[in-house]
Amino acid sequence: MQISEQTRDGALVIQASGRLDSSSAGGLEAVLPARIQTHDKVVLNLTDVAYVSSAGLRVLLIGAKAARAGGKKLALAGLSDSVREVFDISGFTSLFTIAPDVDGAIAALG
Repeated sequence: MQISEQTRDGALVIQASGRLDSSSAGGLEAVLPARIQTHDKVVLNLTDVAYVSSAGLRVLLIGAKAARAGGKKLALAGLSDSVREVFDISGFTSLFTIAPDVDGAIAALG
């Protein structure tokens, strides 16, 4: 998994690409909670992520908990149909602000 970061319109945008599974989830886990602690608004762009396993969902849940605990905002952007289906089936859709793209996610964070 490749992870890059940029600041855009007052939000930190974390771009992930590749598969978010047991072999790559640790890389995102090392970045996401730490960035949420140091930024008020974080967008995780999943446009280039075609697959999310339960290990990936766990990392995203850790990020959501970090955001809530710190009074920060986290939004997800660009979920593919297959990733969105995983979110819908697992009940994760209701846990996150989800937008079709980064601009929408930034706008949703306010």
